Amino acid sequence: KLINDIASECSMPICYGGGIKTLDEIEHLIRMGIEKIALSSSAIMNPSLLKTASDRVGSQSIVVVLDIKKIGLINKSYKIFTHNGKESININLIDLIQGLEDKGVGEIVINSIDRDGTMKGYDMNLMDIVFENTNIPVTALGGAGNYQDLTELIQRYKIIGAAAGSIFV
Repeated sequence: KLINDIASECSMPICYGGGIKTLDEIEHLIRMGIEKIALSSSAIMNPSLLKTASDRVGSQSIVVVLDIKKIGLINKSYKIFTHNGKESININLIDLIQGLEDKGVGEIVINSIDRDGTMKGYDMNLMDIVFENTNIPVTALGGAGNYQDLTELIQRYKIIGAAAGSIFV
């Protein structure tokens, strides 16, 4: 009911995510007026859902949110996590990103767990990896500390979005 109430009153696009596991849930949210559906753990655990949902509601409505964390002190690499950063997934980040376009994903949100809430700037090394391996529109999340961080990210990558929270509070 709350989602329906918000969608019926809101005059701008809404993206909703959290606990979505089935095509029926996706279609129900779209019928209520939600424009974009954000999938995270279900996109990784059930990748066929991405293609099915994209075919049914359009790729512009399917967003995959990837929670990424830097692993290792010496030979640093990135690992994908689910369930709010609690469970690591043994899937190669580059392989996953490269496969999303074929599955009909219309947008990717990259959340740097290491930078989220720190206000130390976006993880540009992580964003370099992402942009070298996809043509899908990307939104960066985690680390914005000032307006210059937003400007640098947008100018460097010409991206669809730069998420920020702490700098506005």
